[in-house]
Amino acid sequence: MPTIEQFIENFLIAVDFQTPVDVKPETELLSLPEWDSLAALGVIVMFDVDYGKVIVADDLKNSATLADLYKLLG
Repeated sequence: MPTIEQFIENFLIAVDFQTPVDVKPETELLSLPEWDSLAALGVIVMFDVDYGKVIVADDLKNSATLADLYKLLG
C-alpha cells in the first residue's frame, strides 16, 4: 500500500487541478476549488488503474477528507 504522501501525489495527478493546491490528509474535498464531478471521476479511475480497487460515487460522497479516501485502499 502506498504512503499517504504517495496517495496525495497520485490524487493531484488524477484530478489535474488547473490551479495548484496545497493538500494534506485532513484537507476536505469540498474545500478544493475545482472539486467537481470530473475530478471525482478522475479519482474513481485512479483507484481502478493505479490500485486495482473499485470505488463508486457513494464511496466519494461518504469521504470528507483525503485521509477518508486513503482509507478506502485498506
